[in-house]
Amino acid sequence: MNTANNSEPRIKRVRVTKDEIIADLVDGRVISVPLVWSWRLSEATPKQRATFRLIGDGQGIHWPEIDEDLSAEGMLHGIPARRPRPAPRSTTTFRNQSRTTKRTRSKSLRSL
Repeated sequence: MNTANNSEPRIKRVRVTKDEIIADLVDGRVISVPLVWSWRLSEATPKQRATFRLIGDGQGIHWPEIDEDLSAEGMLHGIPARRPRPAPRSTTTFRNQSRTTKRTRSKSLRSL
C-alpha cells in the first residue's frame, strides 16, 4: 500500500463566513483560518467570497472573481497571503527624458 498518496491534505467542503475560511478535509479534520489571512478575500464582497471551486482533487480553493487561491497545505501550516508591495517608482525615464530635452534645446540654440 502506498501511503505517500494519502498524506497530502485534501479539501472536501468549504465555508466562508464574515470572519473565517473553514475547510472540511477528506480525512475528517476541520481547519479554519481568519479571513484576513487573505487580503483579497477580506476586501471582496460576500457574493465574490461565495463563488469558489476546489482545485484539482481538493488540494486547494480558487476564487475566480478575485483571482485568489488558497492551498490546504498553506491553511494547515499557517501561511497567510501577503499583500504585494507596490513597485518602486522609477525616476530613470524622467532623468533620461530630461537629458534628451536639454541636448535638443542646446542644439536648437546653436543653430540660431
